[in-house]
Order: sequence, then C-alpha cells, then structure tokens
Amino acid sequence: MLNTLRRIIQEVNAAQNLPQALAIMVKRVKQAVAVETCSVFLAAPHTQHFVLMASDGLNPAAIGVARLARGEGLIGVIAETAEPLNLDNAPDHPRYRFIAETGEERLHAFLGVPIIHHRKVLGVLVIRQRARRRFDEDEVAFLVTVAAQLSGAIAHAEASGGIDGLRGTSGDETRYIDGLPGAPGVAVGTAMVVYPPADLDAVPDRKVTTDNIETEVATFMAAVMAVQTDIQALSERLNPVLRAEDRALFDAYRLMLGSDSLVDKTVERIRQGSWASGALRETVNEHARIFDEMDDPYIRERAEDIRDLGRRILVCLQKGKRNQPPYPDKTILIGEEITATTLAEVPHEKLAGVVSARGSSSSHVAILARALGVPAVVGADDLPVARLDGQEMIVDGHLGRLFIQPSAGLRAEFARLEREEAELTAGLAELRDQPAMTTDGAHIPLYANTGLLADIASSLNSGAEGIGLYRTEIPFMVRPHFPSEEEQRRVYRQVLESYAPRPVTLRTLDVGGDKELPYFPIEEDNPFLGWRGIRITLDHPEIFLVQLRAMLRASSGLDNLNLLLPMISSVTEIDDTLALLERAWRDVTESGETIARPRIGVMVEVPSAVYQAESLARRVDFLSIGSNDLTQYLLAVDRNNARVAGLYDSLHPAVLHAAMQVIEGAHRQNKPVSVCGEMAGDPAAALLLVGMGIDSLSMSASSLPRVKWVIRNFSRAQARDILNEALTLEHPAAIRARVNERLMEAGLGGLVRGGTQPASHTTVGY
Repeated sequence: MLNTLRRIIQEVNAAQNLPQALAIMVKRVKQAVAVETCSVFLAAPHTQHFVLMASDGLNPAAIGVARLARGEGLIGVIAETAEPLNLDNAPDHPRYRFIAETGEERLHAFLGVPIIHHRKVLGVLVIRQRARRRFDEDEVAFLVTVAAQLSGAIAHAEASGGIDGLRGTSGDETRYIDGLPGAPGVAVGTAMVVYPPADLDAVPDRKVTTDNIETEVATFMAAVMAVQTDIQALSERLNPVLRAEDRALFDAYRLMLGSDSLVDKTVERIRQGSWASGALRETVNEHARIFDEMDDPYIRERAEDIRDLGRRILVCLQKGKRNQPPYPDKTILIGEEITATTLAEVPHEKLAGVVSARGSSSSHVAILARALGVPAVVGADDLPVARLDGQEMIVDGHLGRLFIQPSAGLRAEFARLEREEAELTAGLAELRDQPAMTTDGAHIPLYANTGLLADIASSLNSGAEGIGLYRTEIPFMVRPHFPSEEEQRRVYRQVLESYAPRPVTLRTLDVGGDKELPYFPIEEDNPFLGWRGIRITLDHPEIFLVQLRAMLRASSGLDNLNLLLPMISSVTEIDDTLALLERAWRDVTESGETIARPRIGVMVEVPSAVYQAESLARRVDFLSIGSNDLTQYLLAVDRNNARVAGLYDSLHPAVLHAAMQVIEGAHRQNKPVSVCGEMAGDPAAALLLVGMGIDSLSMSASSLPRVKWVIRNFSRAQARDILNEALTLEHPAAIRARVNERLMEAGLGGLVRGGTQPASHTTVGY
C-alpha cells in the first residue's frame, strides 16, 4: 500500500492544475482499494456548500453541479466531526442525503475522510461500494493518508483562485491571502508583477580556453561596472524621497560589488578555467548559502541581496535589454521575492504597496519599504503571483494581509484608512525630537536594533537615543577567515562614533548551531539547543579575546560602549566571561591606551535565565530580554515555520509572566532591564512592558515613532492597571483585544485599526 501511495502522490504532484490532480487522485484511489466510486467534495465558503469537484464512478455531469449545504448529509457529519465515517450501509444513517444527479442509487458501503489544512476542513474524500461492508483499518488509514497529502495542494489552489465552480459571481465577494507584516500602513492599488531578470541557477558549467581567459575577465569586470552605474542611478532616483543617509543601502550594494569576496572570487574561478557566467553562479551561490544557513532572520535575508546583485551582473553578461514596465498610477509591486533594487526601480510617486511571497520583516525590501513609508506584506506563501498582474487589490501592512479584487465597500473603507494613515504618519514625525516620557514623568529611552552600517543613519533620524542591539556577526560572515582584531576595531569604531555620546550596545559573537561560519563548520543533530552563542566563544578564548580587545579599543575616548552577552543559561558562563573581559581590559590598558570599563549586560533568551534573573543581575550592569528567542523557547514555536507560526505570540501569558519575573528580579538588585526584539516594537506589548516597569526598549527604527506615541499618552499607573487586566486573561488573542481596546479609548486607534477588516463587509478566505 505504501508503494501505491507514493505512486499516487508522484502523479498528483506532476499534475498541471488542481482539477487534473483531483481527477488523477480519484482514479488511482478507486483502483487501489477496488471500489465502485471515489469522489472529492470541496467546501465553497461563500455559499456554505460542499461541491462535488471530482469523481470516478459517479455521473460525470454531476461534477461541479451536485452540492450539499454545510451540515447536510454524511458530508456534513464528517465536516462537523473532522473524523472519518465508515458505514456498511450509508442509506441507513439518519443524516444520509440522496443526490439523484450523481447516480448513486445502488451504492451501500461508505467511507469518507476529511481533508484538513491547519485545522480547517477543506473538503471530504469519499469511496463507495455496492456491497454492504465496513472498510477495514488499512483502507481507512490509506484514505486518511491520501487526504492529508491532498490538503496542501487544495489550500494553495484556494489561495490561487484555482478551484473552478466554487465561486459565485457576486462582486461583493473578496478573497484574501495572509502573510507577515513587512511595513505598516494600508494601500489600495493595482498589482504589477515583477520577476528576476535572469536565472543564475540555469547557468550551465562551461570551460574557457587559456587564450580566452583575459577576455572573459574583462567581460565580467565590464558587467560589474555596468551594475555599479545602474545602482548609482537607482540611488539618485530616490533623491527626492529618501534622505541621503537612507540611501546608504545602495552604497552597501556598491561596496559588495567592489569587495574581494564577490568580485575577486569570481575572477579567480575564471582564471581557473570557468566562463564568467558559471564562475559568477558559483560565487553567488557560495556566498548566499552562508547567509541562508544563519539562524538570525535579519542576517539570513542578506542572501537575497547577494542573489539580486548576481542576477544583475548576469543580465549584463548576457547583454539582455529589459524594457521599463508601464507602472500603474498606484502600483502594488508583487513578486516571488522582491529585492531592494527592484523596489527602487518603481517611480516613488507611483508606488503604493509591496507584496512578496518570500521574505520576513527583516528583509531589505521590508526595511526599505518602511523607510519609504510604503505598506508591505511579506512571507505570503500561498501568493499566486502569476495570476495577479493587473488585478485591483488592497495591502494591509498592519495585519500582513492582501485583499484581492475587493468589493466597492471594502475599497471605500480602506481608502478612508489610507487617508488616516497619511495624517497619522505626518503627526508622528513631529515626535522625533520629543522624549519618550509617560504622562507622569517617567522617561523610557527608546533604542534601535541594527546590524548593518547602512542602517545607522535611518536609526539616528528616527529619534533613537542610541543602539540597544548591534549584531556583530556580519564581519565574521563576509570573510573567508576570522577577522583580525584591527578589522573588527574599525567596524566597531564606526558604529560607536556615529552615535557618540549616545550609548551603543554591541552583542558579542552569536554564531553556532545552524548559524555557521563557512570556515568554522559545526554539525549537530539539534542546532537550536547546541553549541552556540556564548558557549562557543567561551570554548574558544583565542577568538573571544580578540573580539573583546577590538571592542574595547574601538571605544577609546568615546566611553559609550555597552557589551551584551548572548545565550546565557547559567551564572558560571557570566563568571567565566567576566574573567576573560578583565584579561582583555588589562591587555589593552597595559599597552598604553586609556579605556573606560564598559557596562556589561546579559541577554535573557532561554527559560533558565528567566529563573536566574536576580542572580544574573547581581553580576552584571543590566539585563536585556531577547523577546524573539525567549518567546520561541517558551512556546516551543519556530516563528519561521508556517505550520506553527500562528502559535507564536509575545502576548502569550507565559511570555508576559516570564518578562515580569526578569524585571522584578533585576530590580531587586537595582539593575535596569531592557527589551529588544519585536515585542518592544509592538505598541500593545510596549504598553504592557511599561506597566511592568521596563527601563528601556530597543526595536527597529521604523517602530519607534508609534511606540513613543503610546508611551507619551499613558502614565505608569495606567499602564500597570492595563497590565493587571491583561494578566487575568488566559488567551493571547483576548489579551491583545483588551489592550487594543484601551489604546482606542485613549485616542490611539490609528495604531490598532489601521486596515483591520470592517465587520460589515463579507470576505471569503481563499
């Protein structure tokens, strides 16, 4: 039976569309279990019916026509219970409903199993037989397995609008697709689908003769120069709408084009006998693979920047000409994976929104969209990109939702919200130089999280009071070996100088597990619980001491350095780290440099650190709650896994109680506590943290104005009362609803509603 199942799944996966896949499925299942009929009924949410969508054995004319109301017949029983139904004589069942057009008069035995995707019953798979008998356990198990395999394909087809016969013709029916919030805001516009100009993976291996190597090198270098010119032009195009500092992203692109790691490595491969396109492919894949394997989502997204540059160079190598597409007046840019440069090619006055099937809130396209003030939805896995060009749609960057072919009423409502968003953004800009102070005078500094030098200026321009988290991994990742002390010092010095005298918190090297360095491979069965973070650096003091000395030397004369230690799980790790830091400080000061001792902090990211918060605080100067990892570890949820990402919520009661325990433990030792991560940038969560007595918050620069607006509209006492209300609730959704209710009562509804679907309009969850 297993081999039969494999063959069926292979055939289904090879089908060109869903109707073909369903036809193959019912035919092969009928043959496998030797029954008279096999059929599939699929749910049509807007009509509240189950429709016969495929059958082998029933009247072909009934396909797409025969239907049962939800709750009607045996199909309704299976949908209600979400369990198989096995009957030796179906007509004897009190809920049996005869459908004359299917020609099923002589069928008795019945086995139906639900087709379920993410807890939702999408349809029912049914087999029937004339003889009266109950199907055995193996047959039931086989059908359940087939249905489980079919569920993903049906869910994707629903998102793509690919299930013929399930839709009515009413103009009031709206489909929507959920992704992840990329940049806040709402927009109504017309879809413009973009796709990569070249396919690097399709480039074949090809050798060049010794006589042609220099010609090939010259061709490659000319392509690089052409792309450098193109990137410069894109940067200049954004002059009217972006500050010069924000355009530093494109400076980073030009630096990558001039780096020895990308260009020289490709030239080296050409000189070894590869043609330019093949050498470029290998170099880009090598570099992108390094970033792809990283655990940190922010760093992992850098892989697409490398691929984007590689594709652009390949276009020049192929001497292909791209025609400028006719962008609609209100363009919703859509693609499988939109890059920062693709986004920059759209005239800013025509760009209304961005939707990417891939990516996360830390991808460069999301970062740039936030800088441009353009709403974005990313990580929309079921996005039917090829079918969306030219369609009218709504982008809701708050919820991470895309509405396709919205009704007139929904368009009007979102157009109003779009106007309100513009007014809100203009108002928040006025808060840039205002302190983040509660109405009863408590100052809560707001810091920025960053990891690229290109992000520094945008963080400063957002009103950040310093850097709460600077990721130091990148200098280690972009080199073929551990960076020297002087190489590290130069990078850290640039960051510290840019913010002086404001504080800058440098996190020590946080690699290991599935966040590998190419020259330092680590193989583990469970990398998330393995050798990573402080565990690696303590085991390799020769690496750690170099970084510590580089950080200390970089702070000379500035005295704004804070050090943050990642993945601390015991006080022993603190004691060992402090001993190494003392040794590094002696090394630096004994060489004649005058260096102030930095403040030392610990990241609370694992449950053991929560329970030892007071002991940790006794040894260091401050604690910083890493809300992203702490939430994942507490809830055992990988937020980048689409199957369980819906369970990830930093307003889960367990996360709130853990944060309170950390704050209370540190405060008993008179040590401050910050929160870095998405929780800090969530207005609802930030309000609860203020109620807990948090001392500072660190977030992406784009989130800072909204959080500041919340802080300036509540007192500590009010926030504490709201926290106490929230702690009486047991469900994250209920907590968020209660806090959002309080935000709206305070006149901050723009932070809550911003694109929330009006209840008066009907939508269908395709």
